[in-house]
Amino acid sequence: MKHHLNTLYVFTQGAYLRKESETVVVRIEKQPKLRLPLLNIGAIVCFGRVGISPYLMGHCSQKGIAISFMTEHGRFLAAVNGFTPGNVLLRREQYRRADDLDWAKEIARSCIIGKLASYRTVLRRGARENSNSDSQVRLTKVANRIDMALRTLQPTLTLDQLRGIEGEYSAEYFSAFNDLITAKNGEFVFSGRTRRPPQDAVNAMLSFLYSMLANDLRSACEGTGLDAAVGFLHRDRPGRPGLALDLMEEFRAVMVDRLVLSLINRGQVKSTAFQEDPGNGVRMDETTRKLLVASFQKRKQDTVTHPFLNEKMTLGLVPHVQARLLARHLRGDFDSYPPFAWK
Repeated sequence: MKHHLNTLYVFTQGAYLRKESETVVVRIEKQPKLRLPLLNIGAIVCFGRVGISPYLMGHCSQKGIAISFMTEHGRFLAAVNGFTPGNVLLRREQYRRADDLDWAKEIARSCIIGKLASYRTVLRRGARENSNSDSQVRLTKVANRIDMALRTLQPTLTLDQLRGIEGEYSAEYFSAFNDLITAKNGEFVFSGRTRRPPQDAVNAMLSFLYSMLANDLRSACEGTGLDAAVGFLHRDRPGRPGLALDLMEEFRAVMVDRLVLSLINRGQVKSTAFQEDPGNGVRMDETTRKLLVASFQKRKQDTVTHPFLNEKMTLGLVPHVQARLLARHLRGDFDSYPPFAWK
């Protein structure tokens, strides 16, 4: 079983990373500020004006350490992954299945089941943890509607019908999201999902962490030998990692939504850390970005029991496991792709 390795996130503008012996050294203003063993690093993510030596980049490509470049505010720019591992026959089968809508809809259906089941869990847990009776009622009603929707996800549905159900009940979920915010001090109010750009602090945190999550799923796909760009639910679009976004649907609620709610409800983030940026929505300060990344890394260390394998593992390892399960399905080991449904 693959071990969950750490991700090195570099925020400091002007930082430069280089390889010295078997370590990565982060230099700021030509002075070494951090030294980490490469053996313990699974990925490197650079935000904004951060440089990396060609020697380190080449070593990471050989060792399967993914390097990602993001804007200072978390928008994906580029990635260096080296050679894609795995058998070319696996990717050929992935392309064949993606082109066959009957096959594609089955995998898309599994991803949607995982997503909606996790939404249902978040809502039911939120209802149990909420002291406001009105919020409890609203959360329970939406959870029950999603439960009924899961029963309608039959194999006979078309891909467009599946997408319609996914979109409808994702909107239902977010219609109740404000009831999951129990810190009712007026600092954080969620009135609906907005993105590109996010229009409030809650959406800014969700969008930022969804970008982090998508990057993890991209690495999981590439590390398994799958093509992250060719999806089943998310169809081909230039520059979009369709398969990474497909698998990401199963993890939005458990890895991002619950984390953002926890940070708000525990008072770990403040509304004063967010400012309106004309034309670019709402931006958070660097301290809050670092808090989100540190909290995201900590969340990935939590232990869960995989519902299909019945094995305990860190949450951060589950995306890699799901990519491998999908690869095994494509190879014919499983009749269907078993999604990760958080309970």
